[in-house]
Amino acid sequence: MNLDFRPVWKEIMVITLPAFIELVMSTLFGMIDMVMVGRLGPAAITAVGLTNQPFMLLLAIFAAVNIGTTTLVAWQIGAGKPEKAEAVTRQALVISFVLGTVVSGIGVFLAPAIVGFMGAESDTFADATIYFQIVAAGLLFQVINMGITAALRGAGETKIPMLYNVGSNLFNVFGNYVLIYGKLGFPRWEVAGAAVSTTVSRLLACLAGLFVLYCSRYSVIHLKLKDDYRLHRPTVKRIFTIGLPAALEQFILHGGLMIFAKTVSTLGTLKFAAHQIGLNISGLSFAPSTAFSVASTTLVGQSLGAEKEEQAANYAMIVHKIALVVAVFNAVLFILFSYPMARIYTSDPAVAAAAGMVLKILALALPGQSTQFALAGALRGAGDTMYPLYASALGIWVFRVVVAYIFVRIFHWGLAGAWVAFVMDQYTRSAVVYFRFRSGKWKHARFRVG
Repeated sequence: MNLDFRPVWKEIMVITLPAFIELVMSTLFGMIDMVMVGRLGPAAITAVGLTNQPFMLLLAIFAAVNIGTTTLVAWQIGAGKPEKAEAVTRQALVISFVLGTVVSGIGVFLAPAIVGFMGAESDTFADATIYFQIVAAGLLFQVINMGITAALRGAGETKIPMLYNVGSNLFNVFGNYVLIYGKLGFPRWEVAGAAVSTTVSRLLACLAGLFVLYCSRYSVIHLKLKDDYRLHRPTVKRIFTIGLPAALEQFILHGGLMIFAKTVSTLGTLKFAAHQIGLNISGLSFAPSTAFSVASTTLVGQSLGAEKEEQAANYAMIVHKIALVVAVFNAVLFILFSYPMARIYTSDPAVAAAAGMVLKILALALPGQSTQFALAGALRGAGDTMYPLYASALGIWVFRVVVAYIFVRIFHWGLAGAWVAFVMDQYTRSAVVYFRFRSGKWKHARFRVG
């Protein structure tokens, strides 16, 4: 791929489109999962929804490994050193295996305490606990797959992860169908069946990712079992120097979101079910935003690895503009079709109406969200990971923790108040990363990593 002569927009789409398809399809499959669970009733939706943010918090430490891996691999590929990119990938696999084993164990043993903290009521506690334990047992597979995907994306190979991740999600939908409802001779496990299907699908994705690295000829990154897998301190240090602010950002983000979810859970099972439906559908906006973030990280990282600073800036700005157009399109869809989309999840008209309101408020946040994702991805590609951290700390903890609490518990604005705080959070974070990007100081962050 010649970054000098091919049109910029083509380079962007080569990276973005597979990631976009992967993330949108994963979101759609997640929506189908929730629809299937939703047919069991609002309590089942709430039981699964209560576990989402704790899981994201458990996985936050791996943001350090994944962001650090993507950035370092992009730098080495941009510099024409694939063998060094492979060395980074080996280090990422070892770290992911060790830490993934620990996190899985923590999730299994602390599940009752975690769902209790999240405010599970008597009608949701048992289902939420068993769901959390089963999915936590398979976090190791998810973590290794995340590390593989991070390395491949850094190399600019987003098509391969798209194929195996979409395939695993297809299997998950089938597994949900037979295990939630007891079809084709399988037992009816309901919420537990959804958890088993999720874990098995993640195992399959992990195995497919390992096959790509070790057996496939279609990847730039080729690993061998006889390679050196001892931890290399300088490489590990560089991974975490770049990635630790991103991990701390994720802890701040998901810690705040967990408290945000706990605040909403005080409104009762039906309101929280509507909130969860809104979050689930909102993935249709997060998926393209994340895909553009991946493109920014990869293209900026590869450009800076090749010492082309202005090209890096041009890539980032064009990605941002495309992301804004997609965000406005999504916002219009959410405003026009919010209630019909919510009705797919539930037959309860009150829950659907509340979820529809959530989507209309969410639509207002999408331009800010797209700015934040696209430009934060550019900063991460440069190794300038502190400002996305500052943005998340300010936006999440001021607005989704403090302001949301005030709107919900003191002003009694209910679910609408919580989501107005969400809008304020998104524009605050977008402002922080936008002004950092415009300063141009991110172009020199690579040299501070060492």
